This record gives sequence, structure tokens and C-alpha cells, in this order.
Amino acid sequence: MRSFYAILKRELYVYFSSPIAYVVVTIFLLLSGWFFYSAFAYFSMISVQATRMPGAGGINVTEMVLHPTFGNMSVIMLLMMPLLTMRLFAEEKKAGTLELMLSYPVRETELLFGKFTACMVIFLIMLALTWLYPFLLWLYAEPDIGPVVTGYLGLFLMGTAFIALGLMVSSVTENQIVAAAISFGAILMFWLIGWAETFAGPSLGKVLSHISLLEHFESFSKGVIDTRDIIYYVNFNILFLFMTMRSLESKRWRG
Repeated sequence: MRSFYAILKRELYVYFSSPIAYVVVTIFLLLSGWFFYSAFAYFSMISVQATRMPGAGGINVTEMVLHPTFGNMSVIMLLMMPLLTMRLFAEEKKAGTLELMLSYPVRETELLFGKFTACMVIFLIMLALTWLYPFLLWLYAEPDIGPVVTGYLGLFLMGTAFIALGLMVSSVTENQIVAAAISFGAILMFWLIGWAETFAGPSLGKVLSHISLLEHFESFSKGVIDTRDIIYYVNFNILFLFMTMRSLESKRWRG
């Protein structure tokens, strides 16, 4: 465990001693804040109009504010997370320090989970800073706590999936830009693949829908926890972390 904590502290130091973490977090907060403000402003306008119409139905803050906000935050994560993961192994390989680290008595699991945890810490900081949005809603609209909790749970699970995939891509290239581009393309593929369900055959359509990242996030953003969605994200993480482990082991063998 000493090696794990040493790698974790080293990676966090690299993140906070370079502009990467600050730029990614700032852009994420600015964009997500703008989308939240737009949804909340529209909700406020519709609410005022509804009070002037006696026959108007109730306004659902979950459907009008929380659901689109969480959806937009997931899209921003899709764009930002490859920037956090691109350097984790690619930079080490280019500088030649990965071979040096693997020559030490450091297990591949400690190296992998040290980097994975460090990136996840930055990601959790990003999410924690957005708690201002539901706080503002509780002040003015009093939304249900359930959709807020499930929405953030869905974002967390999706974010860990992005990190796991980005780690795997970063472990097979020495170029950070290439790692970011391939990670973005792969995440986007898993994001959009469920759209092919409409013109694929019934059997293939179900398979494509099942492996879609977006398909398994929808329930969380609506306030529903489905164990099948949780299992999907856990299996997604295990698969790509396992592939990263094999990549590191092959590097040690070749070295």
C-alpha cells in the first residue's frame, strides 16, 4: 500500500502543479453553470406564467431543470475527461519513467489504481463544486432529494467509466494528444452506439442499446436507480482496467 499512496500523492502533485486540472475544472464549472442558469431561468419564467393561468398544470423542477442539467454535465464530462487522462501513462512512456517505475518493486495494480484514484479525486472535486446548483434549487424551488442523489450517482459512475477507458488508451501510446483524441472518439462511440438500435435488427439493437453509456445514464438523471445500470458501469470499469493491466504487464515483459 505504500507504493499506492506514493503514486497517488505524486499524481495529485503533478495535477495541481500544472494548469491541466485548473483549466479542466474551470471550463467544466463555467459550462455546467451556464447550462444550469439557462434551465433555471426558463423554469422561473414558465413558473411565473403558470401562476397567472388558473388552469395550468404543475411545473416539474426535476424534468425542467435537474434532468437537462445532469444531461448537459455528462456531455461536458465527455469533452473534459480525456484531457485529465491523456497524460497518465503517455507522459510516463514518452519520458521513459514508466520503465523505471516498473523496474522498482511496484506492482502494476498499485501503479494503475494510484493513477486511477488521483484522476478520480480531481473528478470528484469537479462534481463537488457543482453542489451549488441543487442548493440554489432548494432555496427557490424545493426539489426532491432523490433525483439529485441519483443524478450525481449516475455522473460519478459515468465519470469513472470515462477514466477507466482513458487510462487504457493512455497506456498504449506515448503521445498525449493522440491519447486524448482516441479517448474522446472511443467514449463518443460508446455514447452514441445506442442510437443505431432503431435501424439495427431486434437482437443486435438490444445489444447496441445495452452497451451504450448514455442508455444506462438516463434512469439516474430521472431519479431512478436500476441495479442493471450500476452493474453495467462496474463491469465497464473492470473491463478497461483489466485491459490497462495487461498493457502494463506486456510493457514489463518487453522491458
